[in-house]
Amino acid sequence: MKNNKANLKTMLLLHLMIAGFSCSGIFTKLAAGESFLSIKFFLFYGMVILILFLYAIGWQQIIKKIPLTLAYSAKAATVVWGMIWGISIFGDKLSLNNIIGALCIIAGIALYFKCEEDKDA
Repeated sequence: MKNNKANLKTMLLLHLMIAGFSCSGIFTKLAAGESFLSIKFFLFYGMVILILFLYAIGWQQIIKKIPLTLAYSAKAATVVWGMIWGISIFGDKLSLNNIIGALCIIAGIALYFKCEEDKDA
């Protein structure tokens, strides 16, 4: 990963895509609360399909620019985004184990990125 400015932009885009991808869980949960085959049910699942479609296109563009292992390691942040959405949208409560788990995920991603940087230096 030689060009740091381009890589920073790519990693930012990747994490924005991961945050967007995690939104599919929001719409899935909303759809689950609606009557089966109702208009809202279809609208929410339609949003899930749209999000996954856009994510698939973006993912293909990202893996052209960074190693696949690096992209997949960042995908673990989906769990953290899921916790953020759960708290902010659905009023979920965080436990100490949730916080420890999220910190482990973030530390793991940071460690992997650091190792990739050191390897390329």
